[in-house]
Amino acid sequence: MKFPKSDRVRKFGSSHAGRIALVAIPAGVVAAALMGGVAQGAVPVSFAVSGSQFQIGASQLEGTGFSQYAGVAKDTEGKEHTVAIANIKSATLNDLCQSVITDTPLGKVGVLIKAGGNGNPASASDLQIGMTGLKGDASFGAIRIGVDASSVNTEAKGSAGDFAQDADTVSIKNLQQTAWSTQASVFTLTGMTLELTDGSQGCF
Repeated sequence: MKFPKSDRVRKFGSSHAGRIALVAIPAGVVAAALMGGVAQGAVPVSFAVSGSQFQIGASQLEGTGFSQYAGVAKDTEGKEHTVAIANIKSATLNDLCQSVITDTPLGKVGVLIKAGGNGNPASASDLQIGMTGLKGDASFGAIRIGVDASSVNTEAKGSAGDFAQDADTVSIKNLQQTAWSTQASVFTLTGMTLELTDGSQGCF
C-alpha cells in the first residue's frame, strides 16, 4: 500500500523561531535526529500540525542520507512546539507501528497501524519527521556533528547559522519515537493492518 506525499508540512520562509541545539552526546540525544527527508529543496522551520502527537515504533530502522536540525511545530490552536526536524533519503523499517490517541465526545479513541513484519520491512523515500523524542540503539556512518544547517548533505536543509548534523547512513534498533508530523514522497506499508482501539494501546 502506498501513500502519496502530504502537503501538511508547509514552508514558512527562513524564520529562525524556536532554534534549538541538539548535541550529539550522549548517543540517545544524537538519535533524536533520526528519521526524515523531503524532496522540495529548502525545508520549513515551521509546521502546521494537528493537536495530537503520535508514536512511531520499529524493531529496526536502516536509512541512507540523514540530516537533523531544529524547527517549530504549530498546532491548530496556534501553540508552538519546538521539534527536531529529521530527514532520511531512503529508509526501511521492520515491525513498524504507528499510533495516535484522540479525545472525542464518546471518550478516548485510538488508531493503531502496524506493517513491515515477517521479514518484509516497510519502506519510505524522502521521509521527514518533526519529533519531540526518540529512544533506541543508534549508529551512524560518516557522521558530521555541528555542521551548519544550510549545508547538510540532504536535499532538505535548515536555516543558515543553525546547529545540525548529517551522516551517510543511520541504523536504529528498538526505535521509539514521539512526533508531531511525518511526510514522505512514498511510504510503502507491507502487510498493513489498521485497528481502532479504546485509547489504552499505543506502540510503546
